[in-house]
Amino acid sequence: MMKLIMTFWAIGLCLASNFVNAQTISGKIMGKVVDENGHPAYGATASLIRITDSITVKYELVAADGSFNFDAVKYGGYRILILSVGKVPYKSDRFEVDAQHLVTQLPVIAIHPDIKALQEVVITSKKPFLEHKIDRTVVNVDALISNAGTTVLEVLEKSPGVSIDQGGAISFHGKSGVAIYIDDKPTYLSGNDLENYLRSMPSSMLSQIELMTNPPAKYDAAGTAGIINIKTKKSKIKGFNLGISLGLRQSRYTATNNSMDFNYRKDKVNVFGIFAYTLTNSFNDVDINRQYFYNAGQPSGAFSQNSYIRRNGSGYNAKLGMDIYASEKTTVGVLFNGIIRSPQSSNNSKGQLFNAAGQPDSSVISQNNEHGKLKNGSANVNYKHTFKKDGPEITANLDYLSFVTNNDQLFLNQNYNTAGALLSNDQLNGSLPAAIHIYAAKADYSAPIVSGWKLESGVKSSYTSTDNQANYFNTVAGSAIPDYDKTNHFLYKEAINAAYLNLNKDFKRLSIQAGLRLENTDSRGHQLGNAQKPDSAFNRNYTGIFPTLYFLYKLDTLGNHQLKLTYGRRIERPYYQDLNPFISPLDKYTYYIGNPYLLPSYSGNFELGYIYKDRITVTLNYMDISDRVTETIEIRNGYYYDRPGNIGSTKVYDLNVDAGFDPATWFSLQLSGDVWQIREKSDFYTGTLNTHSTNFSGQAVLMFKLKKGWNLQTDGKYQSKQTDSQFALAAKGRFNVAASKVLSPRATLKLSINDVLNTNINSGAIGNLYQTKASFRTLSDTRAVLLTLSMRFGKSVAGQRKHNQTGAGEEFDRVKN
Repeated sequence: MMKLIMTFWAIGLCLASNFVNAQTISGKIMGKVVDENGHPAYGATASLIRITDSITVKYELVAADGSFNFDAVKYGGYRILILSVGKVPYKSDRFEVDAQHLVTQLPVIAIHPDIKALQEVVITSKKPFLEHKIDRTVVNVDALISNAGTTVLEVLEKSPGVSIDQGGAISFHGKSGVAIYIDDKPTYLSGNDLENYLRSMPSSMLSQIELMTNPPAKYDAAGTAGIINIKTKKSKIKGFNLGISLGLRQSRYTATNNSMDFNYRKDKVNVFGIFAYTLTNSFNDVDINRQYFYNAGQPSGAFSQNSYIRRNGSGYNAKLGMDIYASEKTTVGVLFNGIIRSPQSSNNSKGQLFNAAGQPDSSVISQNNEHGKLKNGSANVNYKHTFKKDGPEITANLDYLSFVTNNDQLFLNQNYNTAGALLSNDQLNGSLPAAIHIYAAKADYSAPIVSGWKLESGVKSSYTSTDNQANYFNTVAGSAIPDYDKTNHFLYKEAINAAYLNLNKDFKRLSIQAGLRLENTDSRGHQLGNAQKPDSAFNRNYTGIFPTLYFLYKLDTLGNHQLKLTYGRRIERPYYQDLNPFISPLDKYTYYIGNPYLLPSYSGNFELGYIYKDRITVTLNYMDISDRVTETIEIRNGYYYDRPGNIGSTKVYDLNVDAGFDPATWFSLQLSGDVWQIREKSDFYTGTLNTHSTNFSGQAVLMFKLKKGWNLQTDGKYQSKQTDSQFALAAKGRFNVAASKVLSPRATLKLSINDVLNTNINSGAIGNLYQTKASFRTLSDTRAVLLTLSMRFGKSVAGQRKHNQTGAGEEFDRVKN
């Protein structure tokens, strides 16, 4: 297998070496920028603007001698834009690059102080809420005022096409199986663990969210529904710069989200970091109803339960990194991330059992407490070298990630008869330590080749080792007795080796990008036995090829009307802990069980889109998924077993519309909507699962820019009822209002009220259960008032960029704590 991957890598290097020196017909532009005193304007930004569509095609910082130059400039009309802090922007007249003007030497450009500027100059650019690119949609987090003071999970839920169900599972355009990345690195979490992790991250840490239904070949092939890439902030401004965000959240209980980001750049060194503290304090009020039937359909009994779940705890997030610019062509960086969380939850519930006549039979009162500790650390070393300007480039990443968790559980259950007499008193204690270690190495090479084509290629290897234990004890007459039915020890090891090639080129009207990725997976699981259960083990080895293809065609010379066609094949590997055959109690009648027989799922995704002036996008999508991994429910003898399972065939048809308008300088509007149909068919516990539904989701954002630094915003989202495998989910929606006030060039105050009408409620029914009907309703603290104060110190210049992509890819997205 490694020989095949190395051959794949060698093909890319051969193509690059054969064509890297090939010449294309292009021009060169040179110039020099000085200040009002005639001194070089070192650090100013020179941008090359294309006349036809006002797109910035190239930009660079002015050198120490004031010079700048742009190589490999295609024929066409251009102008130069010079920006510098405290200076009046300079925009040149139009000039041409053609056969008669292959080399353009511009006159010396002088920039002058902006006498209208305040003593503190702030350069900002208002970004739209959404930006559309050939392979992704970009959500600018700060464009939505109501995002201030919230968590990353709440920001995601406000993103177009993204929805979150009652179990914390994230879907994208009606499709589950989306991979969640942070700074191009997967999170390795799912379900409640991912939900809690994203709730521990304040939104002030974010700059953008990238939504990719068909990610390029350089990304891991994991995620049948695509990738959501959450990009955190990183500043590279010279000098020392500090930002502080203080957020207070008031719902039924009080919580806080606070963060600080900084950077210090001097000469060739840039040190940067983010520190965040989150205090969580929330609740879920859950109603569950189950009706049981005999074979002939007559009622045999029922069970109803109300649970009030309190969740609280504190969390610390830290990111610290350093970039060393060894030369103009070489950068070396290190990055450390750390998370410490101490979640706690208490679940007080009362359940009532009824006989066949509907009369009360008995009741159960439960008190379940959990105390957890999570420590996540990661280290990354990255290297980037550009051989020449607009020429070959190589990057490399080494990553190590560690997850260490421990969860102590206490389950107390008391059963009473109808007269209130105690029938039984059960106590179960659990200790669940776990450790996951991930090692990854990744190298990428890119180079321009013949006739304007660009080649990208890379290899990656990762190794994951997990160690999960579940130790349960029943307390009988004051003595702890091991519960061997639930006690377990599971070891899992996995190695993934991958290589990819990607080619792209921009023609006059047509842009093409094509990629091919090869991935081999070798996994080995070992369930250690105990006094009652024997050892068991499994080994799997499989290889997949994952093509991607993108076409973007301009129907007119200005690019106002464009057509986009994309295709991608992807894989969804089971989460590490989902393969673990543990039996974990949620309450006396509900259990979670792992599934060591889970298969990877595969998807083919086709998209056809129309783009008008980057303001209106209409997309048709078809996805065919085999063996989709999703939550399944089985009823056995009145007990409720929740386990991951494979759904044989899933087909999704989707129509998506995104539209942005600026009717006035003070008013802007963003609309998005999805209509999709999902069809599922599979062998199931009760025979055959065969479901289909047509669903709708819509979102609107209205933004008002007022005088004296005031901004107002309202946004709302509605999701119709929908069916997803066994779950028939009820309609839900939310309406938010927000306002912000610029107090000074360095301080902004934001106030928002989320879910004003308290309609963002998860509820629904569960079908395909053996002789059972079940329904649920979950009320949580979605209605909340948030107050956020943001302050910046140092050079107040807009200029955040993401951190260099790290090498630990899809592995980080498959951890459950």
